[in-house]
Amino acid sequence: MIIAVYQGPSPEGNIKNALARVNTTLAKAASKDVDMVVFPELFFPGYNQMQRHAAMAQEQGGSWETQFAELAKEHGCGLTIGWAERDDESIYNSASAFDRTGKKLAHYRKIQLWGTTERTTFEFGNHYSTFSLVGVKTGLLICYDVEFPQHVRALAQMGVQLILVPTANPEKFGHVCTTLVPARASENALTIAYANYCGNDNGLSFCGQSTIVGPDAQSLVSASPDEEKLLIADLTSINNINTALLSTQLADFRKVFTK
Repeated sequence: MIIAVYQGPSPEGNIKNALARVNTTLAKAASKDVDMVVFPELFFPGYNQMQRHAAMAQEQGGSWETQFAELAKEHGCGLTIGWAERDDESIYNSASAFDRTGKKLAHYRKIQLWGTTERTTFEFGNHYSTFSLVGVKTGLLICYDVEFPQHVRALAQMGVQLILVPTANPEKFGHVCTTLVPARASENALTIAYANYCGNDNGLSFCGQSTIVGPDAQSLVSASPDEEKLLIADLTSINNINTALLSTQLADFRKVFTK
């Protein structure tokens, strides 16, 4: 399987530009036979557009998802992307995944909302979402979710081998990309694709450093803090990892009960 993560600037509420970015990125990825491209968190309409999210949020099956599916089908390349979802009066920080035929594979609502602004804008998600991608059991998390060992462990216990993570990780939090994401991958012997923004959005600067990390905690590909880039990794290379070096924590963990 070949997967990719797109790191780039926020569309800052410009949906026309956002769609154009998805279109050109999928075209480029398709030329490399990529199976799935992961875009950042709330790419529609942009992460730090909190004043716009409620007004612009769409329901599942609306024009945004319709266009995501059409672009995936047109280019023959899967797409996972974050967007602001409306469900009646509730707004969610969500992500959807589509395969290369445009079929919707999964939908996920962020469980761990970060900070006061997110918590006053969005409702909490309450369910994990998994699906098969080219025969590999795959899960979705969004940004802060992946920093919790409990959530990654829960997906691993469900048999997930690959986690796709749209994110909007701010400047000064680069340790998440370089330390926490590799740790989560290593602890559970799985692969994590982590897609962040670069540049800034409405006064918020991002740390970039998007990455795809294998089950041995080694980065297969990574970006610098400030470059727009499509990172591509052939996951068949993981087959060459010495399995004796992979974590066996899932099998070895012992619960200790205190009186």
